[in-house]
Amino acid sequence: MMKKSGILRRHHGSETLDEGSFLDLGAMQFDDEAGALAGARGAVRLAEILRFEDLNTVSKFAYQGDIVLLDYTSIANDQVAMKRLSVDLKNVAKDTGGDVAGIAKNLLCIAPAGIRIDRQKIRPSA
Repeated sequence: MMKKSGILRRHHGSETLDEGSFLDLGAMQFDDEAGALAGARGAVRLAEILRFEDLNTVSKFAYQGDIVLLDYTSIANDQVAMKRLSVDLKNVAKDTGGDVAGIAKNLLCIAPAGIRIDRQKIRPSA
């Protein structure tokens, strides 16, 4: 038995967790989480594309003014899907007046109007 307190007790119902078991943090809900986005002008969203058709759902967030970080690892080896993804994301950026850029391997960023993506990495001073 591993001794835990605080967050484990509130969301798991006890202060202990059996050895070898795990706690699904993605399934946890917090009291202030639901209203956190209500008053914000926008949000930073993390999305994963498992197939090209998932782009429709992701682009809705971009149209409502959110910054979307898009993980396209699942389709990275499909050249046709990547070409379609690229064209569609450029159109989303054009429609919204925003910006789209690759920021890491298999990770894209879609930014709304008024926010530009700096393509230069900030590197520590030597």
